[in-house]
Amino acid sequence: MKSDDGALRGRPPGRPRSAEADEAILAAATELLIERGVGQVSVEQVARRAGVTRATVYRRFPNLTALLVGAVEWEYRDADTGGLEWPDVDAMVAHWAALLAHPRDRKLMRRLYAAADDYPELLRAYADAHGRRGVEAVRATLDRAREAGELPPHVDSAVLQQMFAGAALLYVSVHPDDSGEDAIKGHFTDILRQVGYRPAASREGAHDDE
Repeated sequence: MKSDDGALRGRPPGRPRSAEADEAILAAATELLIERGVGQVSVEQVARRAGVTRATVYRRFPNLTALLVGAVEWEYRDADTGGLEWPDVDAMVAHWAALLAHPRDRKLMRRLYAAADDYPELLRAYADAHGRRGVEAVRATLDRAREAGELPPHVDSAVLQQMFAGAALLYVSVHPDDSGEDAIKGHFTDILRQVGYRPAASREGAHDDE
């Protein structure tokens, strides 16, 4: 949900709360999560960073976990999963590279996966924000590439999509945050080549040389 109500869903009806305070609390929680990791964030720190009282935070969130889940939902409120559609695999990879090129987003991704054991709710909120439709869009793009002969007929798009998800996490975990889009695209392209990906342009060029 993109509205403040979506980030704070489940609250009882009553006097409208300050949207400015809502945003300040969620922004503060997100930044502290990125800077310090879940284990080093407290409601007191969030209240101080947001410039509000602890009571103001607790009126919105009953505990730290609920606050951080709300922060993750708020951070990814504009995640475009419903309208994703790429013309081809190269465009899909370029889109991923553009997303993963932001150091802040990469650090937040690492923080969320690092908290998977102690705060699984955060990773679920991250997955829910990106949604099943995002996964389906990837698989549909891979299916079209296979049908066009760009991928071998035996390639399973569901398995390859999972490989890409793991490759994204590996990349943000082991590569410097200042690596750019070209390096990230190369990372995914290497995986595609290993499974036999041959884009239409390269196949047409090979035929022209014959």
